[in-house]
Amino acid sequence: MRHLAFTDGNQIALLHSGAGFYPALISAIDAACVEIYLETYIFSLDDTGVLVCDALKRAAERGVVVYVINDWLGTGRENTNKLRLALTSAGVQHRSFNPWFRRGVARSHRKLCVVDRQVAFVGGLNINDDMVSDRDHARPLPAPRWDFAVSVLGPLVQDIYHEVQAQWLRVGRMKLKARWRNFRRLRHGHPGPVHDQTQAALVVRDNFRNRRTIQRAYLQALGRARETAFLANPYFAPGRKMRRALEEAAMRGVKVTLLLGVGQFVMQDAVAHSFYPKLLRAGVRIVEYTHTELHAKVAVVDDRWATVGSSNYDGLSLFVNQEANVVVQDPAFAGYLRQEIEAGVAQGRVVHLSDFMHVPWYKRAAYGAAFLIYRTVIHIITLGKDA
Repeated sequence: MRHLAFTDGNQIALLHSGAGFYPALISAIDAACVEIYLETYIFSLDDTGVLVCDALKRAAERGVVVYVINDWLGTGRENTNKLRLALTSAGVQHRSFNPWFRRGVARSHRKLCVVDRQVAFVGGLNINDDMVSDRDHARPLPAPRWDFAVSVLGPLVQDIYHEVQAQWLRVGRMKLKARWRNFRRLRHGHPGPVHDQTQAALVVRDNFRNRRTIQRAYLQALGRARETAFLANPYFAPGRKMRRALEEAAMRGVKVTLLLGVGQFVMQDAVAHSFYPKLLRAGVRIVEYTHTELHAKVAVVDDRWATVGSSNYDGLSLFVNQEANVVVQDPAFAGYLRQEIEAGVAQGRVVHLSDFMHVPWYKRAAYGAAFLIYRTVIHIITLGKDA
């Protein structure tokens, strides 16, 4: 694994759900003078999406160069076409990632934005209304979708900028020679100096040079954990290495808490339930979030190591799709994020091993069947490299 390129002197602000993220994003776009890169999985033209779209159009109309990438599958074919028309009519440059699966099955699940190379945003929030379900736009949520992003000022912005700029080139038609130059430029990047200040790094997953980077960052953090580990994620279906790391941390005395989203996909819940008994026997605390839709992909280990980003704990995020997280090594930031996760835990339902002692045989069989189907599909997609 490539070593994470930590930089110091960054200002990392945690943004909670849409109320924290969208005003900050739109404010940065409205203040842009030169250039904006925005990359997202879903870009809906609902009320929230229109606000962001209008801000991007205003920027282009005053001479800012604006680049927007959305995932073709995540946004949808028809919505992608509508978005392209709305943006390009105002002078925004637009590309969609992997239309019609022309470059295989991988999707770009990243949520990134860089404005004037001065401020960046990384996280789990798409450009859509966080009071409406991701999967059923006709179903309002009881509370805003539980999710997080960060705003970044400082040296780390340059690393994020190089990544989104490279993605823009990759998504377009690049000649082989241009792709090689781009690869060499990224390959020879160097981390900044490290001092006793806030340290942060961008960690990405792709199918070229960073196939296991995000998972290994988690494995290293869990392997070094000594006291506590809080992890929140909507889709729990990791490979055996990740599950083993959670179990081993708990068995050596680390207080491991998993806050998981439930209720969106029956199949996903069944796969997660197939893992519960072994995790619970190892001492992992599992809490199912029930207050609203959980979409956050965050973690805190030992109140010092923290991550916020787009990567789920499932085979698609860990082994197939393109993802982006920020890892922060700072006690103040980690402590604040831990408080947010604990607040989420307080709104959830604790799962006990006894809950599975009286599960009917047919439900246990369904859990096992769901896992086998899921495991087979991921095994095929990753050519057996999903351990």
